[in-house]
Amino acid sequence: MFQYEFMRYAFLASTFIAITCGVVGVYVVARSYAFLAHTLSEIGFAGAAFAVFIGIAPLWGMLLFTLLGSIGVGELSLHSDQKESSISAISALFIGLGVLFLAISGSNSRYATNILFGSIIGVDKQGVIQLVVLSILVLLLIILVARSLNFDSFDHIGAVAHGVYTGWVGIAFLVALAMSVAIGAQIVGSLLVFILLTLPSSTARYIGKTIPAMISWSVFFALVGVWAGLYLGFITNWPVTFFIATIEVVIYLIAYGIHVIKHR
Repeated sequence: MFQYEFMRYAFLASTFIAITCGVVGVYVVARSYAFLAHTLSEIGFAGAAFAVFIGIAPLWGMLLFTLLGSIGVGELSLHSDQKESSISAISALFIGLGVLFLAISGSNSRYATNILFGSIIGVDKQGVIQLVVLSILVLLLIILVARSLNFDSFDHIGAVAHGVYTGWVGIAFLVALAMSVAIGAQIVGSLLVFILLTLPSSTARYIGKTIPAMISWSVFFALVGVWAGLYLGFITNWPVTFFIATIEVVIYLIAYGIHVIKHR
């Protein structure tokens, strides 16, 4: 399998993406941002479609839209009495914009499918370098704010009481989340990127008792999903996204089942 250059590129890129999503996902779940991650994936779809429309790489359109969208949606959710309704309205708007951009750009259905469901097999050397650099930037950002982010995510009231600048920490995390959505979508697509940002970390919370343990387990489950998904996709010629989604769901259900049995 690794005799093929495109598979080596795919494994390298997916490894960094899985590590990034596994780390960021722990904080997504801790801060109850799963719905926000889902919304950002739809904003990312509009960004990718806009990039196709103006003739640039979909990744950069996703980055632009998710970065702007994360700040906007984050602020709106803080100052709105109907947070879910407001976010749903934004989500619907950007899905509509994504469809419009694809329609007026004249792109074929295959291109649209790649945006929605990912196409990591087709990534080239330049794409791998871009994804690895972006993944490292996200991880560095998380490391820089790790202490305050841990405090704010797992004990917000205590963080406020101890003078942590929770507003700035929140913005830094929203930027990291936006970048994670953009790069994670290269594997599973904009429609299902929230899988890598929520399921491995949700599973990890049943096993890990400390933040480092949860991060380690989350990264491990994300890596298992993408590596096994790529391998199964290669030998069956079925969509990689299908295998990643199925594997992550099965792992989560097993962990949940064990947790329920233990606490009966």
